[in-house]
Amino acid sequence: MASAAEQLAANLNFGAIAKADELKKRIWFTLGALVVFRLGTYIPIPGIDPEQFARNFQQQAGGVLGLFNMFSGGAVERMAIFALNIMPYISASIIIQLLTSVIPSLEALKKEGESGRKVINQYTRYLTVVLALVQSWGIAIGLQSSSAAIDPGPFFLASTVITLTGGTLFLMWIGEQITSRGIGNGSSLIIFAGIVAHLPVAIAGALELSRTGAMSPATLLGSAVGAIALIYFIVFMERAQRRVLINYPKRQVGNRMYEGQTSFLPLKLNTSGVIPPIFASSLLLLPATVASFSANQGSSGFLGTLTTLLGHGQPVYMALYAALIIFFTFFYTAVVFNPQETADNLKKHGGFIPGIRPGERTAAFIDKVLTRITVIGALYLTFVCLAPEILAMALSSQSLAFGGTSLLIVVSVTMDTVAQIHGHLMAHQYEGLVKKAKLRGASTTQRRR
Repeated sequence: MASAAEQLAANLNFGAIAKADELKKRIWFTLGALVVFRLGTYIPIPGIDPEQFARNFQQQAGGVLGLFNMFSGGAVERMAIFALNIMPYISASIIIQLLTSVIPSLEALKKEGESGRKVINQYTRYLTVVLALVQSWGIAIGLQSSSAAIDPGPFFLASTVITLTGGTLFLMWIGEQITSRGIGNGSSLIIFAGIVAHLPVAIAGALELSRTGAMSPATLLGSAVGAIALIYFIVFMERAQRRVLINYPKRQVGNRMYEGQTSFLPLKLNTSGVIPPIFASSLLLLPATVASFSANQGSSGFLGTLTTLLGHGQPVYMALYAALIIFFTFFYTAVVFNPQETADNLKKHGGFIPGIRPGERTAAFIDKVLTRITVIGALYLTFVCLAPEILAMALSSQSLAFGGTSLLIVVSVTMDTVAQIHGHLMAHQYEGLVKKAKLRGASTTQRRR
């Protein structure tokens, strides 16, 4: 089956896009919101010594700060008002999603439909405020202890916490506005914009290395071809599904008899998305960040040894990275997909899998299939994330600009946004056909009269 991108490319009609006023408004609104986000990444928080902070950041660029700087589009490097980006909101969403499968009251809210979803969203916003306050307080303490504050003291701590928390809440509001009034998922597009903003700098850096002779033209060309091939592989795997055949028997409603229907239960190969690589990267980069903040440990001691072992390209780092990705893939898949609930819904609507008894047997069969495809999905995520690491080790490069996590986010968000654009175009064309049919019906009636 062709994807939304292929259907959009095959049926691309700029005339239809020009006539789709609602779609144009949504696209312009999304672009305007992303421009506001990019402008905010250049506004520094008050009371920062730029030169001292730049020196401190260079020492910590290989840790969590480097990863967050990539997601924030350089806001961390400039310590801008959007330095926390929208990560507290995403963390809060993941935590609430995990708690929903553990706490019965939250699970009941999830089943209430739209009203329950609004309450859960409100809980997510409250938790976002708490996480943003904690993270901004930690950043303020770190800035003050590293002599990056011009006038350290309570006023600097309070202003930094308020500024960073306010920036996160403003981005959360922008993301929600993009989701409701724009095109695509707002939170994902904000992270997407931050990653894409780094690509020109990374490409220029690679070209400069090739010009100075630090990287051979063959290596540069091979890296470009490898990146394109990896993107194609990600697109192929993200579209991959295991379709479970579902049959619906004949049923009678009143005096009418409805024939039996056949459908499919699509199980994505990668149900967990980009969550496992993000979690694994954050956990593995945490020791390096703690060591860089610690003035007493330096490069010696247990923390220094651990940081060396967990450096990019080290065997211990690669093994732990792969293990954590596989663990979080299974863990998050088990959280977001419940085979028992799916089996109950099928039984409630009269659907069944051929040869499998409805109820517990169906749940066990779905769980077995899901476990098998999750193994493939975990191996796929591990390969995508480790391939750039191996390439960086071979080229003696520590750049994360073309990391597997960033490529996954860029490709996934692009596919989702293109699918929504295709859906809006199809809806617009359908509305046009309905209006033409009504006008033709009205004119035919008038002629008959």
